Amino acid sequence: MRAYEALARVYDVLTSDVGYERRADYLEKLFCKSRIPIHTVLDLACGTGAMTAVLAERGYEMISVDASPDMLAAAREKAVSGEPPVFLNQSMPELDLYGTVDAAVCCLDSLNYLTSPRDVQKTLERLHLFISPGGLLVFDVNTPAKLAALDGQVFLDETEDVYCVWRASFEKRSRICSYWMDIFTCRPDGSWQRAGEEHRQKAYEVDELRTWLLEAGFNRIRTYGDCRMSAPREGEQRVYFSAIRGK
Repeated sequence: MRAYEALARVYDVLTSDVGYERRADYLEKLFCKSRIPIHTVLDLACGTGAMTAVLAERGYEMISVDASPDMLAAAREKAVSGEPPVFLNQSMPELDLYGTVDAAVCCLDSLNYLTSPRDVQKTLERLHLFISPGGLLVFDVNTPAKLAALDGQVFLDETEDVYCVWRASFEKRSRICSYWMDIFTCRPDGSWQRAGEEHRQKAYEVDELRTWLLEAGFNRIRTYGDCRMSAPREGEQRVYFSAIRGK
């Protein structure tokens, strides 16, 4: 089974505590750092489109990209008022838009899923190409401290109709955290269907990402703690980046 094929069907149920409205409020605070007005926004690695839907409801014209056709199918089912989002099935390093956007966001540690540093660099280069000069890039990553602490951990997410067990393993040399997920969903007849997926994230240092942003042509790079306008603290679990697309 391909990654996200099973997870796409239950992702919104399992992530009901993410707080998309609160995170959208935070994104809009960061949007104020753009050198140009923000009307069109790229949601890169949009998943099931929850953030896309929230930003679209707030009046932004959305272009949403994801490598998983299953996640995009779920995203398309979310109704929004006003201009409907444009959905594209593309991987992050192969981003190819029809024009430019005023801002791009890449939320909920999506960049960590690029386990090749070169793919991260290529993604930043593609983003620089499609963000208008003076426009803004915002993304967040799971920190090395967070991913390393997951080693050997077992987690359980459970609702009335979904039961998910996932186990994590962190390899220090490669800095890759692997998640093995067993997903059980209740069928209409009361029986349970089991599916398994593996997901992998790579830990990137803040200085690495800052260097790659500069090399891609971004400037005014800032880092923040999770949904805060202040610098990351010691042991921070999630770090946000904002950067301006240079000319």
